[in-house]
Amino acid sequence: MAVLLLVAVSTQIQAAPNNDRPNVILIFADDLGPGLLGCYGQQVIRTPNIDRLATEGIRFTNYYGGVYCAPSRWTLLTGMHDGRIGGWAQTRPGLPIQRDSGRITQQEYERRFAALKANANPIAENEVFLAQIAQRAGFETAQFGKLDRGFLTWHQRVKRFGWDFYEGYFDHQRCHGFYPPYLWRNGQRFELPGNTRADCGKTSEKGDEPVGYGGQTYSQNVFIEGIVKFIRQNRDRRFFLYHPTQLPHGPVSIPELHPDFSDAPNLSLAEKKYASMVKMLDEHVGRIMHELKIQGLDENTIVFFTSDNGHELYYGPKDDYRAQRLPDGKPANLTDRKWRTAQHGDVFNGAGGRAGLKRSGYQGGMQCPMIARWPGKIAAGTETSLLSSHYDFLPTLADLVGQNRPAGKDGISYLPTLLGKEQTERHDHIFVFNRFATMGSSALIANDGFKLVEAQRDQGVFQLYNIAEDNEERFDLASRYPDKVQHMKKIMQQESNSPRPDLLLAQP
Repeated sequence: MAVLLLVAVSTQIQAAPNNDRPNVILIFADDLGPGLLGCYGQQVIRTPNIDRLATEGIRFTNYYGGVYCAPSRWTLLTGMHDGRIGGWAQTRPGLPIQRDSGRITQQEYERRFAALKANANPIAENEVFLAQIAQRAGFETAQFGKLDRGFLTWHQRVKRFGWDFYEGYFDHQRCHGFYPPYLWRNGQRFELPGNTRADCGKTSEKGDEPVGYGGQTYSQNVFIEGIVKFIRQNRDRRFFLYHPTQLPHGPVSIPELHPDFSDAPNLSLAEKKYASMVKMLDEHVGRIMHELKIQGLDENTIVFFTSDNGHELYYGPKDDYRAQRLPDGKPANLTDRKWRTAQHGDVFNGAGGRAGLKRSGYQGGMQCPMIARWPGKIAAGTETSLLSSHYDFLPTLADLVGQNRPAGKDGISYLPTLLGKEQTERHDHIFVFNRFATMGSSALIANDGFKLVEAQRDQGVFQLYNIAEDNEERFDLASRYPDKVQHMKKIMQQESNSPRPDLLLAQP
């Protein structure tokens, strides 16, 4: 186990008092690297609403997700690291698009969907998911956006995850367009006016389609209206609201360019669209915060903002990254010439100097923003280097809502750190599993600041970095600390495809 043994016991340390349980909102951005936010160093796109969360709350600087959407969501919703058995199991997307486009009949769709359900990763009867923690505390639970964990889901499974109310996409492949003909709300399909394309208006990788291409009703506008309505309707009861947004996942698509970028001479059309998508995300955060104030819920609501994984390119030098080609035309490598957005044509430097992007084993693929705001409870303008991850959110939520933490989960609660108290439970390691190999595979991050990267899986090459001093991973220390490499390598091998202690310890 990569956490202290204390965590394996069902407990409730430093939980919020019963009369002080806040509403909880988690905004989960898609493919948003830390470098895209002003509070983490962004220079081109202004994000005042998200930055205000940090100014009025706490900002994490050593926080990790997965390396792409499905395992990131799995680890968030289960409280387990994604190296556990089942952590990368996902259903195949695309069936609804095939049916809606006429490529397969309704009968064939139903046959294939039935087979997909039968072969989907099974859910144990005693498994406890994130939203169920809040349900047990009597909270109303809701999610809006990219439903479930990936990639194709259905009503019964979403309800099994613990959501009283939901609205969004069942199929993550349909999420690649922002103009779906229909979405799903509590098992009922509802149509979106003016949207007719089976691919939901998905644009090309070049992103050169006209602004507003794809339809008339933009999905993210539907979601923000639904979120505001939910807050109003539940102002007199406790709620846990989860918004796994599409933004700023591409290909790029936006109803209109933001005024900050519409006439920017140094930006391409795709870059203008992308920047406008980030601005829309920021403005939607502002709308949520404004609604909390209107409803008198601001001081008793804790708002979290994070992203599923590191930065991804939907504009600019994406082809160069795929080819691992540097601006001088020469190939990149994994030693002294790593591919970095800071040096290779990303006008926004979305990875903020980190090596790699989404799917990479380096910091650019897995280090995420995390911000939390709770007036009067979290000290304004604070920062923490606490080693933490998506799988810590479940036990943190349990403490916030006054529920016992399920036994055997990999996460720890960072509520003490949020409240400015002593963090007695800490991770020995954070493990991020990775089946990709474009720029490194799996990684193990230790609480002493060292990180082991499985740089070349097929050749058994491992690299060691002190990310406390070298977060850009420029100086490989493996030859200097061979014993540490072997120790961390052993832990990584033990955690990869390991059994789930939560299912062994939990009671049905």
